[in-house]
Amino acid sequence: MKQRPIGMFDSGVGGLSTLRDVRALLPNEHIIYYADTGNCPYGGRSHAEIVALAERVTHVLLEREVKIIVVACNTATLHAVDYLREHFSIRFVGMEPGIKPAIAQTKTGVVGVMATQATVAGERFQRLIARYAGDVQVVPQACPGLVELIEAGELQSATTRDAVARYVEPLLKAGADTIVLGCTHYPFLRPLIAEVAGPNIALLDTGAAVARQTQRLLAADDLLNSQSEAGSIEWLTSGDPVDFAKLRQCLEIE
Repeated sequence: MKQRPIGMFDSGVGGLSTLRDVRALLPNEHIIYYADTGNCPYGGRSHAEIVALAERVTHVLLEREVKIIVVACNTATLHAVDYLREHFSIRFVGMEPGIKPAIAQTKTGVVGVMATQATVAGERFQRLIARYAGDVQVVPQACPGLVELIEAGELQSATTRDAVARYVEPLLKAGADTIVLGCTHYPFLRPLIAEVAGPNIALLDTGAAVARQTQRLLAADDLLNSQSEAGSIEWLTSGDPVDFAKLRQCLEIE
């Protein structure tokens, strides 16, 4: 059991930002990463569609005997992780926008959240705000098109810069001093977002926290891999494997 891999999935390459954190903390673990690029993006899909896609990918990973599944996608977590936990006995680690830590550190009392349309519209997202916001104003900003630009490898193009500026500007105007990157794709745009937002704006994502939670759950179940050599990574995709490999290379993840 300890030698079994960790399963991870996302609508595309976004979850690779979380994979980096998991790999850094748990270098000896084997990982199977499934990029559902054939159905990317999830952000414009309905709740029912997202649940169905997440369930299908879960079956693929279970066929490969993974020992835990990291839902490395904020949209899939917010719409599907409760369903997955109810219908499958395996442990799931989900991604949620880092609203709680952002609220704890804001000085202006305004937190911006960049996320997909489906995340912003989700009931679980609204519950997060209601639970933690208190007197802090949380300003959600849906960012349609960003995932597609990242999937195309356009991390510094003029089109991407214009889109980032368009989505960041309302958050700055609202007085936000902290911006949550509420999609696992967005950390790949961190340098560009930081440049547009300016040096006084903190950017938060939850990849490292998810890696720590994965470690905690594996330890609790006595499933941490004790091998001394580095673990392997197996890549799966519902899209074109050649295009997926090229994009991983572009993102410097192999």
